[in-house]
Amino acid sequence: ELVLKVRIQNPNLRENDFIEIELDRQELTYKELLRVSCHELGVNPEHVQKIRKLPNTMLRKDKDVARLQDFQELELVLTVSDKNLLFRVPTLSERSGYNKKASELTY
Repeated sequence: ELVLKVRIQNPNLRENDFIEIELDRQELTYKELLRVSCHELGVNPEHVQKIRKLPNTMLRKDKDVARLQDFQELELVLTVSDKNLLFRVPTLSERSGYNKKASELTY
């Protein structure tokens, strides 16, 4: 697996933290990167204008994605302004890796 750090490009968001996503190294394509990133961030792929490798490189094709290294930081640049909010942040229980049983443990 290739582990990448992804966030939505928007300095106006209260929380603009990165999340880590995993991509199968056998499926390192732009389309798969877009699909997984959007799913994890709760974004409609149709609203992504571009994917930027920080600090200033636009990813355009499968070869660009194949060159990514573990823990590189990426941003999804959306085509809409934050006033329209066509995306939503998934709740904790909707995020992959959420363990309902572990969340109910009391100490």
